[in-house]
Amino acid sequence: MSSSSIPNVLTIAGTDPSGGAGVLADLKAFSALGAYGCAVIAALTAQNTRAVSGVHTPPVDFLKRQIDTLFEDVRIDSVKLGMLGTADIVRTVADRLAHFKPAHVVLDPVMVAKSGDHLLAKSAVAMLKEALMPQANMITPNLPEAGVLLEQRAPESTKEMFRAAERLRELLPTSSERWVLLKGGHLPGNELLDLLFDGDRMIEMRTMRIDTPNTHGTGCTLSSAIAALLPQRSAQLQPVAAAVRDAQHYLQGAIAASGALKVGTGHGPVHHFYRLWRA
Repeated sequence: MSSSSIPNVLTIAGTDPSGGAGVLADLKAFSALGAYGCAVIAALTAQNTRAVSGVHTPPVDFLKRQIDTLFEDVRIDSVKLGMLGTADIVRTVADRLAHFKPAHVVLDPVMVAKSGDHLLAKSAVAMLKEALMPQANMITPNLPEAGVLLEQRAPESTKEMFRAAERLRELLPTSSERWVLLKGGHLPGNELLDLLFDGDRMIEMRTMRIDTPNTHGTGCTLSSAIAALLPQRSAQLQPVAAAVRDAQHYLQGAIAASGALKVGTGHGPVHHFYRLWRA
């Protein structure tokens, strides 16, 4: 992809009918950040801003057909992986990524919805670690997800976050182009700390907490923003750090502007198009 090309970015994830998370949020973030969005549906949810009342997954042979048919025709510059649901789906996605070898793969290990509903079967966690994480250039777990991946309790302090980031990096291949973005939003305090680590460089990324209930889909939005920006920051001196910083800045603005939307009575969505829409 030339530096002037519009990147084609693919999300493989589940749908959220309320539009705040999953594939619909990913496509909004891609579009807001100058990328052309493509989508493969790995799961359907019955969901609103308060709860997930049901999950339906497609047959894995049809999931494979979705992926193969898309890659056979469309140049895919970056891939974001979200809710995958079952071990069979994780295995299928891992197999097809190994076959097509996209340049950028951002894995958001979606396990639990904001409402507390579980979105990844326990049997799928081992498959995620064994088959899919080796395909990823970056994983973006929050603290509870980090605890599941490391088979321990979630980090409860900044000091424990640093150790968890190091241990998560040990789960990835030794190549220096593999990154962990450990998100610290579950820790208390007005200042949020995320850690970006490649096995050598530990970069501290700090933002301020915004007081709002509208945090539905923030993890989906951040990971999809990174996937959209990675191909567009390749010419910069530190392209991964630049993409993550720009994605965080975009998400902060989307959260701050979320009050302009009136969607549901639970955790509302962020405003993906706050830079483009004007009152």
